Amino acid sequence: MAQTTTRKALIDRIILPDLVDDDGVLLRSGDAREAERYTGLDLDGRDLTGITFEECEFSRVSLHETALRGASFSECLATDLHAPVFSAPRSSWRDVRIEHARLGSVETYEATMRSVHIDGSKLDFVNLRNATLTDMLLSDCIIEELDLGSATVQRLELQNCRIGTLEIGGAQLKDVDLRSSDFSAVHGLEGLRGATIDDAQLSLLAPLLAAHLGLRVE
Repeated sequence: MAQTTTRKALIDRIILPDLVDDDGVLLRSGDAREAERYTGLDLDGRDLTGITFEECEFSRVSLHETALRGASFSECLATDLHAPVFSAPRSSWRDVRIEHARLGSVETYEATMRSVHIDGSKLDFVNLRNATLTDMLLSDCIIEELDLGSATVQRLELQNCRIGTLEIGGAQLKDVDLRSSDFSAVHGLEGLRGATIDDAQLSLLAPLLAAHLGLRVE
C-alpha cells in the first residue's frame, strides 16, 4: 500500500547518568569522554579533532573555531552553546538535544546525524551539504541559510522555524515536513521531491515553480 502520510521524526528521550564535572583543561583530540558535565567553559580555538563524547552535558560552553572535525556526540545534551564559527565537518551525532544555541557559521558538511533535536536556537549559516540526516527535529529556530545541498534526508521536521534561504539542490528527501515554517527563498527546487508543504507555502512557491518549469502565466 502506498504511503499516504508524512512520517514523523523519531526522537529518542535522553536520560543521563550521574555526571562528573570536568573543567575541560585536559581535553585533547582523539579523546573518549563519558558521563561528564562541562559548564561555563571557553574552548575557543582548541584542537578536539576526532574526540568522542558519550552521555555528556554541555552548558554555556563557547566553541568558536574549535576544531571538531570527525568528532562524535552520542546521548548528549547541550544548552546555551556559543560560537560565531562552529566547525564540525564529517562529525557524527546520535541522540543529541541542543537548546538555545547561538551559532554563526555552522560547518557540518558530510556529517551523520540520527535522532537529533535542535530547539529555540538562532543559527546564521548551516552547511549540511552531503550530510546524512535521519530522524531530525528543528523547532522554534531562526536560521538565515540552511544548506541541504546533495544531502540524504529521512524524517526531518521543521516546526515553527523561520528560514531565510533553503538550499536543497541535489538533495534526496523522504518524509521531510516543512509545514508550519516560513521561508524567504528556496534554491534548487528539484530537490523538494519528498518534502511535505502546506497550501500557504505552495502559494508562495508557485511563482518559483512556474519560473523553474518555464511556464508563462497570463
